[in-house]
Parts: sequence; C-alpha cells; structure tokens
Amino acid sequence: MSFQLDFAYLLTYDAGAPGITLDVTLKTNDRIVHVETNIDTGASHSIFSRRIGEELGLQIETGYRQVFSTATGAFEAYGHEATLIVGEIEFEVMVFFGVNKNFNRNVIGRFGGLDHLRVGIVDYEGKLYLSRYDEE
Repeated sequence: MSFQLDFAYLLTYDAGAPGITLDVTLKTNDRIVHVETNIDTGASHSIFSRRIGEELGLQIETGYRQVFSTATGAFEAYGHEATLIVGEIEFEVMVFFGVNKNFNRNVIGRFGGLDHLRVGIVDYEGKLYLSRYDEE
C-alpha cells in the first residue's frame, strides 16, 4: 500500500546542522521580527525567547502564563497572539515567550505552529515540504 500527499511549498535547510532550522517571521500589530527557528515535533507549543517578544513590543508578563516541563527542568513562559509566517504560509496563533532572559531557544512546536501545517520531511536531503493544514 502506498500513500501520496501534495504540498504547496518546498523549503530547504542545512541537513548537516543540528535540528531543522528555518527563517520565520512573527508579527504583532505594526511590528515584524525575522527569527531563525527550529521545527520541534517534540515541543508541545511554539516558544520564542523573551528578546523576540520584546522586539515585537510585547509586555511579556501580561500574556497567558504557562509553566512548561522538559527533561531538564521547568520554565515559565507567557502566551501572546501573533501572526506566524513559515515560508509563504501565514496564520494567527498563540505563541509563548520565555520569561528568563537566558532562555534563547526559538521553536515551532505542535500547538501554535505544526497544528496549522501539513509537513513532509526528507531530512537526508534537507527538504521540508509544507502546506496549510486546511487546504486540500
């Protein structure tokens, strides 16, 4: 048995680098920030560094508070509505921003990111196939 998926976009990434790293864009109101971000299928939510939220003009602690647990410990982050643009795909989501200034990871996780996309990965070739989830 075989299956076929169709994708609207093909993005490439450095297959030799750690992780699947893409340049994405975040927008809130009249501010836009371009940020190097990892696709992380193991992350429950899309989470960005505090610095990115501040560049967007957000007061981080006024958002929706959530504590995230990882294998190495827990950290606090606050959710804010934003527009996330991956390749040419744009959607409105809640993304989180770490409280601690030392939190420097930027990831697209399952909620607020991957849940809006259909994704195909050919890692050996550094190819990421994308479409909006809600488009046929």
